Amino acid sequence: MSAAGDGEDGAAAAAADTLVLEITEAAASPSSAPPPLPIPVSALAAPLPSATVLAVRADRSRLVESSSYFRALLGGSFSESGSGYVRISCDLAAAVQVLRYLFEPPGSFPISHHNFLPLLEGALFLAVESLLADCERWFRTVRSRNSSMVVPLDFIIETWYFAQKHGVTFVEDVCPGYLAQNFVQVISSRSFVHIPYDLLCSTIESPHLTVDSEKQLCEAILSWISASRQSCEQSVSNSADNQLSLLSKVRVCLLPLGFAAGTKRNCFEFGNNAVCMILNLLKDSLQTLLYTVTDDNLDSYRIRLTEYSKKIVLSGCPQLTTQFLYISALPTDLDAVFKRTIVSDVNDGCFNHYNGLVKKAKTLSFRNVRIVDLSKCPNVHFGAAILWMKWAFPELRTFIASYCLLFQFEDLQYLLLRCPWINEINLSIDTSVILSKYSIISSRSEVRRDMNQNLSSYYMQSGLYGTSVNPVFSNISKLILEGRNDITDMNLLEISMLKSSLCYINIKHCTLLTDDGISTLLLNCRKMHSMVLSYTSFGNHSIQTLCSLDPSDSFSYHKDEHAHVMAFRLQELHLEGCEDGALCNFVGSSLEYLDISETVVSMVSLAPVIRRNSNLSCLKTAGCRNLLFEQGEVQSTSGNKYGRFLQEITSTCYLEDVEMGWAFCPVRVDDLIPSFSKVRRMTVGLGTTLPENILHALPEICPFLESLVLRFQVISDRVVRNLLESSTNLQVLCLHYCLGSLTSFSFQTMAPALRILRLQWVTPWITNDDLTILTQNCNLVELSLSGCKLLDSSSQEIISSGWPNLACLQLEECGQITLDGVDSILDCKALEEVLLRHTGRGIGRTIITDAIRELPLLRKLALDLCDASEGGYDTPNVPEGKMMRSVRMSRCKKSAAAGRSCFGEAPPSSSIPKPVQHRETIVLEWSSRQLTTTVVEERL
Repeated sequence: MSAAGDGEDGAAAAAADTLVLEITEAAASPSSAPPPLPIPVSALAAPLPSATVLAVRADRSRLVESSSYFRALLGGSFSESGSGYVRISCDLAAAVQVLRYLFEPPGSFPISHHNFLPLLEGALFLAVESLLADCERWFRTVRSRNSSMVVPLDFIIETWYFAQKHGVTFVEDVCPGYLAQNFVQVISSRSFVHIPYDLLCSTIESPHLTVDSEKQLCEAILSWISASRQSCEQSVSNSADNQLSLLSKVRVCLLPLGFAAGTKRNCFEFGNNAVCMILNLLKDSLQTLLYTVTDDNLDSYRIRLTEYSKKIVLSGCPQLTTQFLYISALPTDLDAVFKRTIVSDVNDGCFNHYNGLVKKAKTLSFRNVRIVDLSKCPNVHFGAAILWMKWAFPELRTFIASYCLLFQFEDLQYLLLRCPWINEINLSIDTSVILSKYSIISSRSEVRRDMNQNLSSYYMQSGLYGTSVNPVFSNISKLILEGRNDITDMNLLEISMLKSSLCYINIKHCTLLTDDGISTLLLNCRKMHSMVLSYTSFGNHSIQTLCSLDPSDSFSYHKDEHAHVMAFRLQELHLEGCEDGALCNFVGSSLEYLDISETVVSMVSLAPVIRRNSNLSCLKTAGCRNLLFEQGEVQSTSGNKYGRFLQEITSTCYLEDVEMGWAFCPVRVDDLIPSFSKVRRMTVGLGTTLPENILHALPEICPFLESLVLRFQVISDRVVRNLLESSTNLQVLCLHYCLGSLTSFSFQTMAPALRILRLQWVTPWITNDDLTILTQNCNLVELSLSGCKLLDSSSQEIISSGWPNLACLQLEECGQITLDGVDSILDCKALEEVLLRHTGRGIGRTIITDAIRELPLLRKLALDLCDASEGGYDTPNVPEGKMMRSVRMSRCKKSAAAGRSCFGEAPPSSSIPKPVQHRETIVLEWSSRQLTTTVVEERL
């Protein structure tokens, strides 16, 4: 009896400790419906019916122990304290999550971004202290993970708004830092523009803000501002103040010059101030930095480096010097005297204090950085920059310094010695304009006046000068030396010491290299699978090496008899401009990229290659006239034994990059679908004619089309307008010598993605009004116009104000644009390439010096002596410009009948202008070491 009595007492006690908790959705309207049937807490884990009222049987003691809310409600003087049925009104979903947290076994109910907000809201309302602590712990854990974003941006934004409304301080502490360390991913999210101003402001101010470049940060802010202007959430005055506040946080002196100039289109005051600041830094950055060191105010000049940084992109910043690199990695607690010493030593080209700096700053290494890009940074001392990379980025893998003409081969050697863990290097520059096919009248060379004569003595300080690269410790797999026509066979022999790792080489236009030198490189570097050999002396010896057996091949058996040949593994092969028919013995089956433009390769050689390489994604054959020949005779493309060439390609490959020339006709839509559905870049040249129906259908045939070049095609307003309207990814449109009846209607449509527009001899009707419409419809970085006779000196202002970020401007036979000089053109501070030919006799004698001084990024300049207002141009040896690669000056033939025949004026008896006949071109070309002046017969 006693046992039974005890059991009954226990049951009674348990019953007394259980209550029914009726939870009503706070936002629901009052209802007269009967109360719902109670369910056990365990049933909350299952999907619940949509309801505004829920009754749950719960343990009274557990509720009282865990929640201050229930402790007061059930244990105090409220009427509910002794009741077995308690009603509360709150967020139903939040209450359900809290009850599950309280009653489910520990560890079986994890917190995630899916349930965090309901848990937090419920914990706040019901005052569950342990849950609040767990929510804070979980949220801070999310912040501490530095690999990548682990919760979506939408969740962070929603949580931020909730925290501000309810005063949850830990959320306001964590969110800015979390977004800051993941900022590169944050700005790629569509939700970025919905980040509230105060959160974005706090994020940018965070010391953990991680961006690839200051440009990336500025672009993000501008996109946010653009979106906020379109919304009506803020008052106009507050919105404007917020925008200015955000832009003030950009470190303007670290912006690329071209990007800063481009911001003038939509934020003129900001962009203009940025350009002025950059140009002022170019005049004397050393004194500016020394003053800021003294004032301990370096933040505006520091490159943003954090423990989360993975990529450092400084491309296009001519104002940056090596001092900027060092002050960005200096510890903040170093004394001002030591900082001044470092800045001064780097400027002097020596580094006596390097060891002391390492000792004081060894904690400031950024081990997550994998890529550094110093392209178009002509004022960086690369010896000191290499030391900076060795010290600051011990895990660096990729170094890019393209268009840095003064980077010498000794710098490359030093880089390999100091940073042997790097596996990719890009040192490409503009290729030479002088090809072997041109007739050279005379040529002479002289040493550059601005060449670093003390380079070897600088490197001798390190004790490594003259030391050979140890191939055992080298990891270089990819090396790009495109355009460096001062690289010799001896240099290539030293590069071949990288035989254990080198598998990609780009030596395009390295014209000093011989066939024997290239052959030696291939003989040593048997792991090579990608080669860019365009416009080199690649010939029989190199071909024999490629097609010879590899003695180091460890594969004893392969089903393909050619598997032990080096060419068998090739993935990329660029032979543009090579004179040998190099494909005749090609046996590879792994090709993905093949460029045989301007070669003598025949169909006999090419067709088998196409059949063997089904993974081919790029094929360039423009200018290959021999594709139409077989054994010296012209054959019909559809009738030779190889079948229709285009059908051969489309039945085998899915191309992404294609250049079509001879042997691609006839073309039908059926030939292009679906094999051209992945094409992003297309060039159609002489030898192929695409009918109008195909040109009009290109946006459907190639939905990802980004670049289209048409030469000698028949086009119309219908075709061009449809391309601009329907090809939403189109960034490049080039129309050269095309026939048809284009009018201004073609370009009277928005093309926001278009960046490069070349119209050569297709739009003679263009006026200043048409130019103005173009500036409104597209944001160009490159404009090329030929044969636009109606343009005048006012066109300069339209171009410079409409496209302030223009990097390339080519004007030929364009009326009288330069009749009154070139002042407005020189206002385009981002220009890197300028061509002015037959545009008006108003260009002054000092144009070359003026252009170098006014355009810090200028690399290529082409002029015509016909446009010289004083009969010629002064040609200095670039006392200031470190970017200049080439200057070309063409001279025209004179004839008594035509007078100023350079402008194509007709003699009195004829109404048809005679074509211009150019006599020769004077070419000034700079390499890393010398200036070469060449006179060629042709017009370049």
